[in-house]
Amino acid sequence: MVTGMSTQASAEQRLSDLSIALPPPPTPLGAYVETVKIGNLLFLSGMLPVIGREPQYVGRVGGALSAEEGRKAAEIACLNALSAAKAHLGSLDKITGVAKLGVYIATEGDFRGHPKIADGASELLVKVFDTGMLSGRVVLGVASLPLGMPVEVELVFEIAA
Repeated sequence: MVTGMSTQASAEQRLSDLSIALPPPPTPLGAYVETVKIGNLLFLSGMLPVIGREPQYVGRVGGALSAEEGRKAAEIACLNALSAAKAHLGSLDKITGVAKLGVYIATEGDFRGHPKIADGASELLVKVFDTGMLSGRVVLGVASLPLGMPVEVELVFEIAA
């Protein structure tokens, strides 16, 4: 839990209190949509560390990019996910839980700090939603990701009916 914040604060209020500005909602880089609602679940396409269609980081973690840069890339990708969810739902306050978090990291073969990179996304979600709404996560190292970016974040949110 974020120190000094009420656990009753809404996601929108937490963003405001923490001075976290969401980037513009991402737009597809191919033939797909960013969000799909099925029942009470909102599925988000893989989110990349882009702002305004411009990659913020390119390269592999443990090679061209440091672990800290990878962590920041995961945070930006997660901010994009929140922005896409808000654009679809109208408010992040309609999110009642995180059903799934997947973090895919393009790394050099001997890199082993995957959890630290994924924490860039996880810790942002804790700040916005509190620990009670988090799920488990999947963190995978991969050879490459779209457009040479280092991180892709996949999220499924539970939403109010």
